[in-house]
Amino acid sequence: MSRVYYPYNEFRDDLKSLIQKIDKEFDVIIAISRGGLSMGQMLGEFYNIREVYAINTIGYEESRKLDEVKIFNMPILNNPKRVLIVDDIVDSGDTLVEVLHCLESTYPEVNFLTASLFYKSSASIEPTWWVKEAQAWIEFFWSEDLKKR
Repeated sequence: MSRVYYPYNEFRDDLKSLIQKIDKEFDVIIAISRGGLSMGQMLGEFYNIREVYAINTIGYEESRKLDEVKIFNMPILNNPKRVLIVDDIVDSGDTLVEVLHCLESTYPEVNFLTASLFYKSSASIEPTWWVKEAQAWIEFFWSEDLKKR
């Protein structure tokens, strides 16, 4: 599989494009850690939302997909109406499906929306909003820029 480096400037521009697509209000942001953390923080700043949480998942080791998605660090939500879940990419969709399952079973009265920068059409779920269809393995700047070369 080919690999493509994804720099900060493109991330910033794509996040602006994502903001233009989002057409519903929400009162909480949950970032899927680790890939969604930068998005969650920046969207929290943009929308002036202080309730920005992380939910931890492990679905990959390096670029190898694991047999199951592990979820931990479930946020405690205080009566939100709509929650935006963000992640960098919806690849197989397994992570997003499991996160939604956990959150919806814990908070059945909440409306969950989803957003990602990248989406693969072969995924088992499509996010509510996304910017680009992934055609290669994405090497995100937050994973690459601090590595020793």
